[in-house]
Amino acid sequence: MRLTRGALLVATGALAPALLLTTPAFAAGTAPAAVAVVSAAPADGTPVDEMSEDELRIAIARILADPDSGRGVAREANEALDGTVEDMREFLKTGYRLAQAEDDRVAIVRIIGDPDSGRGVKREATKALDTNTPEALRAFLETGYRLAQAEDDRVAIVRIIGDPDSGRGVKREATKALDTNTPEALRAFLETGYRLAQAEDDRVAVARILADPTISAALRAAAEDVIDGTPEELRYFLETGRYEVDA
Repeated sequence: MRLTRGALLVATGALAPALLLTTPAFAAGTAPAAVAVVSAAPADGTPVDEMSEDELRIAIARILADPDSGRGVAREANEALDGTVEDMREFLKTGYRLAQAEDDRVAIVRIIGDPDSGRGVKREATKALDTNTPEALRAFLETGYRLAQAEDDRVAIVRIIGDPDSGRGVKREATKALDTNTPEALRAFLETGYRLAQAEDDRVAVARILADPTISAALRAAAEDVIDGTPEELRYFLETGRYEVDA
């Protein structure tokens, strides 16, 4: 029995995976690309050349059902499903790899164009584009991007430590991240740790304002109101709010 495309998409959720699909997490603010890897055989080890028509269709349907499959992959997968059995085999054996490379190329161009991408990321992304093989493009998105982002994050954290306006809490947590020195620890500091450490230092700064007996009643009331506030409220008070109170 030949499976319809609709039945195939339902079947993909019920059958054991025939393909391995993986998506790494990218650095915050970028994460523009899907990463998918397909095996040449289903779970039972049947080579693509020995798969039945229904097995071929299910394998391709799984690729289409993956929300991370890019436009190029979806286009070529649909064309294979609309074609012959040999078209489907060819897609799984070589077409998927080439279509994924097309999508990877688009993703890398977007990374280079992202204003938040640092020098290391842009350098390694450009190298991958210059090499321009499916393997080089894939290697950048799977591992090179993460490592290049870590390089840029390390530079950013060193700058934070060297900033004369950085407080004790910020410097302490930044130094911990550098000492741990994993891409995950560096990224975690910049995404969340920095904000929380800054809030710790800001709360100390507000407490010092409250310790000053010469401040106005209005400023004291405002400082008392914000000292238990959010990191954003503390930052706004120190940068702007306290000056508005006594204006």
